[in-house]
Amino acid sequence: MSTAPVQAVPALKDTKQPASARTRRRRGVNREGLEAGRRSTRTILWVLLAASLILYGFPFLYLLLTSFKTPIDTIAVPPTILPKEWTLDNYANALGRGGVLASFINSIQTAVISTLLSLVLAVPAAYGITRYKTASGRVFIMAALVTRMVPPVAIGIPLASMMASVGLSDTPIALSIAHTTISLPLSIWLMSSFFESVPKDLEEAATVDGCSRLGALWRVVIPVVSGGIAVTAIFAFLASWNEFLFALLMTAVRSQTTPVVIANFQTQFGLDWGSMTALAAIYSIPVILLTLLLQRKIVAGMTLGAVKG
Repeated sequence: MSTAPVQAVPALKDTKQPASARTRRRRGVNREGLEAGRRSTRTILWVLLAASLILYGFPFLYLLLTSFKTPIDTIAVPPTILPKEWTLDNYANALGRGGVLASFINSIQTAVISTLLSLVLAVPAAYGITRYKTASGRVFIMAALVTRMVPPVAIGIPLASMMASVGLSDTPIALSIAHTTISLPLSIWLMSSFFESVPKDLEEAATVDGCSRLGALWRVVIPVVSGGIAVTAIFAFLASWNEFLFALLMTAVRSQTTPVVIANFQTQFGLDWGSMTALAAIYSIPVILLTLLLQRKIVAGMTLGAVKG
């Protein structure tokens, strides 16, 4: 009896892919999704950056262009962005007025004195608050922040009366003290955040080497937070440089700052917009140069508290 040969049944191929292949495909999809999300986020950030640049930059650009317009173009209706006729007469008229150079000197003197006062008072105050961490220190820093929220007009009139009673009316010293009341609370708050980011181990190592508490502050801590001090100085300087109300209330002739002089640019036909914009453009140059010179310090100070020691 013969038997039929048994045919080999072909093995069924496994249609399932290996787990490693599925994992790679899933990772590829996730990677593509992450890249698409990053591109969309980057696009949104660039759009927001462009919008912010337009909102902040266009007014200054319009001011700069207006400073080169003729008197007729400055009051044209509807207004034009570009000057129809470029001229430098506005700069000549602005710089040729009496009291402009003196007002620049007063502004620089007042801003420098106010900035130095703010730093001299804010640095030890913020250091004491962050290192001793007492309840009174927390109350003090909150009170400093609350006083920053008080409208300047609420303290401007009493300050003007007090300075007049002690014979400091219409002096840069009186105006510097008034400006310090604006910049000091913010300076204390900023310096406290910068001191918080400095590890205490640095001071302990300095004390082991023989430094006192004050010596450790001066030789170790202050060099570390020099970027934060630069940021605080910039904000204090800007608070004094741009201030108008106190300067209007507390100055008459001798110590008038440039913002008050700009506001007084009037003619028999109204405000002299050309000369006002020209002097405002010149008045912006020192702040721009100061920011460019301290750019590295500002960046270092703004990132100082990003990583805790």
